[in-house]
Amino acid sequence: MQSIQRWERPPDDWAKPLEGFIGLDPPVKTFWTRGQHELQQLGPRVAVVGSRSPTSYGRDQAQRFAGALARAGCVVVSGLARGVDGIAHEAVLDEGAPTIAVLGCGVDQPWPVGQLTERMAREGLLLSEFGPGISPRRHHFPMRNRIIAALCDATLVIEAAHRSGSLITARWAADLGRAVFVVPQAVDHPLGLGALRLLREGATAVGSPGQLLTDLESLRGTSRAGGEWGEHVGDMDPILRALEGDALSVESLSSRVNQPVLEISTRLVDLELDGRVRRIPGGLWVVSARQQSP
Repeated sequence: MQSIQRWERPPDDWAKPLEGFIGLDPPVKTFWTRGQHELQQLGPRVAVVGSRSPTSYGRDQAQRFAGALARAGCVVVSGLARGVDGIAHEAVLDEGAPTIAVLGCGVDQPWPVGQLTERMAREGLLLSEFGPGISPRRHHFPMRNRIIAALCDATLVIEAAHRSGSLITARWAADLGRAVFVVPQAVDHPLGLGALRLLREGATAVGSPGQLLTDLESLRGTSRAGGEWGEHVGDMDPILRALEGDALSVESLSSRVNQPVLEISTRLVDLELDGRVRRIPGGLWVVSARQQSP
């Protein structure tokens, strides 16, 4: 078994989350971690949560958004539950990127049991306020949701019923002053009702990973969760990184960053409207002069 560490207080780079934890009820006093402990020092952190029984659309979006966040340099945080949580963790691990699972039990007996849980313990980080030997209990999961929210600068909800636990995470995030995003679902679908409630309460709808990354970049310098947002966010977009010192077509960009052509095209439009890139003759794209300037 990977080593287990106990923290009477989070590491220094998690000092800012402590400010949020002060207002949590009940307060968080101790953390236990197991796995790749260096993940504690990375950031920025984005929570990806949603239904335990997502539709095929929800599964696709969880994989799509989590993978894009991973490629952009974000640490994805979730709860390791079946459904959207597990899909998000797996998508990030498949990218060879960091992900953190906040548990409702001890890190020595994570739930649910399975290959993904074992993989998370090897390649990711398991975190809990519950000590070793404590098994999962129903009331533990709403408690862990508040930690997910407090650890992250933003929370993304993908499919949630009217009384979904994901809404608890989103509301904690909003109460702590963190950004809340939702991937829209049909308004008459049971798994779209939670998102509809969040939108009415002020959450932001995002229709593509590119749009989410653009909105996340607006958080530059406003990190409240302790991640190194200011240092990472300028370099987080893989398209901008690919275009550094080069002029590329949509097809070449798609091949270079391993994203679908349609997704690349959508993201380029967002970046063009923001003045970050421009189109030049020959169907090529380059970083704009404004983006290149210091």
